[in-house]
Amino acid sequence: MFSKYALANPLTKILDKPRTDFTRDDLLKVIEEKQIERLTFHYTALDGKLKELKLPIANRYQAEIILTNGERVDGSSLFKGMVDVSLSDLFVVPVYSTAFLNPFDPASLDFICRFITKDGERAPFTLDNILQKAYNLFKERTGLDLHVLGELEFFLLRDPDTKIYPAPVQRGYHSSTPFVKSGQILNEMVRYISQITESIKYAHSEVGYVEKVRSDLDEIRGKQGEQLEIEFLPRPVMEAADWLVLSRWLIRNVSYRCGCVATFAPKLEEGIAGNGFHVHAALLKNGKNIMRESSGELSAEAKKLIGGLCKYAGSLTAFGNTVSSAYLRLVPNQEAPTRICWSDLNRSAMIRVPLGWSNLTNLAGIVNPGKASELDQIASRQTVELRSPDGSALIHLLLAGITMAAEWGLTNEESKDLAEKLYVTGNIFKNKKLLRSLPALPKSCVESSRCLQKNRDLYERDGVFTPSSIDYILNMLKSEDDEHMNERLIDLPADDRLHETRKIMHKDLHRH
Repeated sequence: MFSKYALANPLTKILDKPRTDFTRDDLLKVIEEKQIERLTFHYTALDGKLKELKLPIANRYQAEIILTNGERVDGSSLFKGMVDVSLSDLFVVPVYSTAFLNPFDPASLDFICRFITKDGERAPFTLDNILQKAYNLFKERTGLDLHVLGELEFFLLRDPDTKIYPAPVQRGYHSSTPFVKSGQILNEMVRYISQITESIKYAHSEVGYVEKVRSDLDEIRGKQGEQLEIEFLPRPVMEAADWLVLSRWLIRNVSYRCGCVATFAPKLEEGIAGNGFHVHAALLKNGKNIMRESSGELSAEAKKLIGGLCKYAGSLTAFGNTVSSAYLRLVPNQEAPTRICWSDLNRSAMIRVPLGWSNLTNLAGIVNPGKASELDQIASRQTVELRSPDGSALIHLLLAGITMAAEWGLTNEESKDLAEKLYVTGNIFKNKKLLRSLPALPKSCVESSRCLQKNRDLYERDGVFTPSSIDYILNMLKSEDDEHMNERLIDLPADDRLHETRKIMHKDLHRH
């Protein structure tokens, strides 16, 4: 049943079972059949990037030991600034369901790992385990499941190769070849991510295009940039976080092999679309999406979820907008939000309720009359979309914060009133009175740090975020020293302003 589709996970084909059922014996079988030379462990460190440890295997016993007990790593290096050297040792232990054949190293079987302490417990301060604690709290308090999907936007930068069929500036949304030149590279990215995660919804060209990057950095100076997007399918929040971090790793590796640079930086050029990281959330009960009532109206639970996101919105920027250039993207009159509000289908709002096929089904019958047989019981696909985060997001911590916001919303009656109060219609930037009445998102990393400090109890409650993790984020944000960045830039002469703006935008090409 797992061998009919080209993009199915190769391991599910070999073992003829879903990844959730993988056992140690299954993986030993793969190692022997595929002549695997090494196991590669991956794990997300404090900088939000995927790390790796290569473990060569010469015999079955060695493989069994590694798969059973993992390996030891230096936590004080992986979590520098948070973990003291006197408490540095951690175990990294593979999650069998994440196993995949490395597309860049055919002799390697790879895994996502979890961090375990010397006492055999999940390390409380690691990004993945903070998210796990948040989900455990959500599940215990609400009895629901939380699924999320992310939209990875990035610029692919490469040497200009032709002047033929120039790309349209700021009009590249869903453009096709030959106007977009990155199609084959994007296909390769999607192939690998799909085979490993089985979680890709679609990929396309995005709005942004830069004919020639002006920068002080040799890495990108003179490059041509096309903006691309890969959107995922909803998955349980823990799985979604792992796949999103892994996918950024895959995207960068494909780019490197093709002689290109992929950057998720929030802004690349003034006047050009930035890289958002929109996150969609959906509530499920007994496996069924409950975001809509049978009447088609947004459900009470969905509105409470929105209220929770509004409550947390300002402080969530501490995890979703972590560099100064994020606040060159969050400016008025763009599709990036600046005010805390929500709306239906409205891209000027911070939270959007997109189309979800809730009351519509078998649409193919409209355009293929008499030729499309109906499918019964197609589940609702309704989500709510948080549009403020960008490519600088620390994915596990951002999703942990969103999970706690969802839990707060569902367990506090205040959330319903908040959602009702912050609902808007129309383009909010054209209604000055309405705009002034809405709470504002932070305008800098420093302001975001103050918001997190003021609301840190929302994250530290029930021991989910550790005080040390919050302190680390606060110090990271304060170090940006960008309190009056926009005011300083406005006062500069035009050429100096552009130069300084580019320095800010390009200093964090690969932060997370």
